[in-house]
Amino acid sequence: MIRTYLGEFEELVLLTTAALSGNAYSVLITHEIIKQTARPARLNQVHSALQRLEEKSMISSIMGEPTSERGGRRKRIYKITALGKQALRDAQSTRSHLWSLVPSSVKLSKA
Repeated sequence: MIRTYLGEFEELVLLTTAALSGNAYSVLITHEIIKQTARPARLNQVHSALQRLEEKSMISSIMGEPTSERGGRRKRIYKITALGKQALRDAQSTRSHLWSLVPSSVKLSKA
């Protein structure tokens, strides 16, 4: 099986898409990343990551219904796929394993 790796920002976008379960669209994903990570994120970065994730078959998208708040325009809704879920499980497992290897003298204490 060929393994597709995630970049850090792709992982954040994929996690946020999963967290928004069925209501994930680019503007909301961008706002949620900023809110949850307290780091800057730009809409064009999120669009690029979404495109890469869709090319990797980790997410899929459909066009939503037109909404009055968007002047009748439709928004693209993203959903995580089985491959995306597996990629997140693999990333979580790898991180957990690596953290378990860090000696307690090096681990950061919670403040």
